[in-house]
Amino acid sequence: MPLIVVSGLPTSGKTTRAKQLHDYLFARIAETQPPKYRLHLISDDSLSISRAVYDLSPDTVRLHTRSANSSEKDARAALYAAVKRVLSDKDFVILDGLNYIKGWRYQLHCEAKAMRTPNCILRVACQVDQARQVNEERLRAGQAAEQTDGLAEPYEPANWDNLVFRYEEPNPMTRWDSPLFAVLWDDDAAQTKRTFDDIWDAMAGEGRKAVKPNQSTVQRGRDAGGDYLYVLERETQDIVKRILEQQGDDGGGEVKVPLSAADKDDLVVDLPPGKKVGLPQLQRLRRAFIGLNRGGIGLERVGTMASDGMRDMFVTYLNDAFEKDE
Repeated sequence: MPLIVVSGLPTSGKTTRAKQLHDYLFARIAETQPPKYRLHLISDDSLSISRAVYDLSPDTVRLHTRSANSSEKDARAALYAAVKRVLSDKDFVILDGLNYIKGWRYQLHCEAKAMRTPNCILRVACQVDQARQVNEERLRAGQAAEQTDGLAEPYEPANWDNLVFRYEEPNPMTRWDSPLFAVLWDDDAAQTKRTFDDIWDAMAGEGRKAVKPNQSTVQRGRDAGGDYLYVLERETQDIVKRILEQQGDDGGGEVKVPLSAADKDDLVVDLPPGKKVGLPQLQRLRRAFIGLNRGGIGLERVGTMASDGMRDMFVTYLNDAFEKDE
């Protein structure tokens, strides 16, 4: 079922909101008997990913190696694998994390689309100063208690500043960041529930839109309404074979090309008189015809174009070519 990507500044309360959303969805799913969906919450914490992997601050990583930070790429790969493992039309998946790179959110959008399940972004919005204060308090508490069990892991200050600088805010005008929902730092329980209700209606409600897969990923069947090139090759090759089998020893004459439709007359190829047409010439004409019509791939008319139409076009093309050679 839907993929819900939580995004926001570091230490902006994403994990708290993700857990609240998890509890809300758990209750909504339990209302359906038998339950229709499974529920998953995936995060850096659930995969034991340290926040140090995102540290690309100038004091830690050299400038020319930041773009090749293997630890952060490995972390995203682990998150992606965990999402892909459970994402289906029967699963709600909440991905809690920074999710601050728009290219990463686009990758997740494509994965959801390939699974024909909806996805959305839940942005946890707060002021930069508020999020910074939370991180500083965690740093002080960690130093005082020597990282007490249960205390959320803070970011190193330079790492935190760098992540804020690199954060790419979700844009609802782009398809991979839409629909976009937001909860504010000071939203109370009632307002938060209203936002979660909107998410449920959009992702699992009766009025949610059906997700269509990318047309480039849909495999076409090998029939007249499917694989255009396959049908084009097959029909033109059959006509060439009929010409070679039916033409006389001295060339010339007519070659009948049957159509599949019972209510249509056979097509006729008029061969040039007194001249036998050989295989090299026919193959050359066939390749030229295919080259001229190869651009039909992807056009709307191709999807409904029957094999009879291709045979008619090729016969007309051959008759015009033979007439010019006379």
